[in-house]
Amino acid sequence: MDISNLNYLAIFVAALSTFLIGGLWYSPLLFSKLWMKENGFTEEDLKGGNMARIFGGSFILGFIMAFNLAAFLADSSDLAWGVTAGALAGIGWVAASMGVTYLFERKSMKLFLINAGYHVISFLVIGAIVGVWK
Repeated sequence: MDISNLNYLAIFVAALSTFLIGGLWYSPLLFSKLWMKENGFTEEDLKGGNMARIFGGSFILGFIMAFNLAAFLADSSDLAWGVTAGALAGIGWVAASMGVTYLFERKSMKLFLINAGYHVISFLVIGAIVGVWK
């Protein structure tokens, strides 16, 4: 596989999509309160931290995720295969791996479903973007 044939603009947009999804997923409209409760976080806890490191690192990791899926899809992709590959990666690799860790760390099923759900949706969208946009 020749990585020079990958659509880096599509990969960049797919990485950005993880921010949009995360912004909605972890917002008060969806799961922020439950996510905070399951993590034992308060509003004050979330005010600390290096936001440049958190958001910058998240974007870099999102780019790696999108690049990786685009490399797997290569030239033989379309919307259906992109979404399928995204589902397989999101459910079969990411959520399943997180599930093993959550079991040993004795984290709640609610927290697992919130966090793994975010990644599954993100991979579905990444797959759709890089699958269609060649």
